[in-house]
Amino acid sequence: MKLFTCNWLPKDCEPKALIFLCHGYALECSISMKDAGIRLAKAGFGVYGVDYEGHGKSEGLQGYVPSINAVVDDCFQHYSKISEKKENKKKMRILMGESMGGAVALLLHRKQPEFWDGAVLIAPMCKIAEDMRPHPMVISVLTKLCNFIPTWRIVPTQDVVDLAFRDPQVRKEIRNNPYCYKGKPRLQTAHQLMTVSMDLEQRLEEVTLPFLIVHGEDDTVTDPSVSKLLYEKASSVDKSFKLYPGMWHSLSYGEFPQNRDIVFADIVKWLEEKIRMGNSRLERQQKQANDQKISSS
Repeated sequence: MKLFTCNWLPKDCEPKALIFLCHGYALECSISMKDAGIRLAKAGFGVYGVDYEGHGKSEGLQGYVPSINAVVDDCFQHYSKISEKKENKKKMRILMGESMGGAVALLLHRKQPEFWDGAVLIAPMCKIAEDMRPHPMVISVLTKLCNFIPTWRIVPTQDVVDLAFRDPQVRKEIRNNPYCYKGKPRLQTAHQLMTVSMDLEQRLEEVTLPFLIVHGEDDTVTDPSVSKLLYEKASSVDKSFKLYPGMWHSLSYGEFPQNRDIVFADIVKWLEEKIRMGNSRLERQQKQANDQKISSS
């Protein structure tokens, strides 16, 4: 299966660090995360994206996620190859995920906890808001149907475009973007998203990497209170949480430009602070190498 990838790099200088994008459900990287890529590249970071299976310009049935674990594996395979290039080995590796992408970022961390140096989580999907979830009885019936008609688009949900993207101009762009999936969620996709959000909510204390969470206070798609709970329960020593009054779900793309300026100023400030603190992963690796030399001698 062919997956579409893209990147944004700073001009005339080596990237300060590597940022790996994890996009939201039904979206893609090259258009809906272009503003994020450009902003971060101008700030001196190397930014890399990949469209998941069934999303954007990648192959697969549009809007269909047969396995969230397969999505995580695809992302890890691509991002680890970039990280392990000779010119990148000493650079910090930061995950940036929005909504479903926040869940993907947390699962990438769970897959290889020592590989990543931090994460920026934008309205992460640790719990789907109650108003967005079908009735429990409906969920039970649809879950059973996944075994027979996994690709059918029959999950009853509200229009996420109207709920997630505050700027009317962005809503228009989304509706006109052929690479964004706009139908009802497919059965197996909805089941995967529901399952992973419930799993993450139950295992928040397993998060150990440094992270920044940014969340709109008026988000009705993912629950801001669970982001706060992640901040409180995570085992990470280095963690930050910012809640933005009046802002909606999609902070990196769907908010008005002046609000995006505020959010990205906070994100860049956090990233710069991580760089100033030094790369603890490299320090650990150097210590392990030194310990091995001592033991072998």
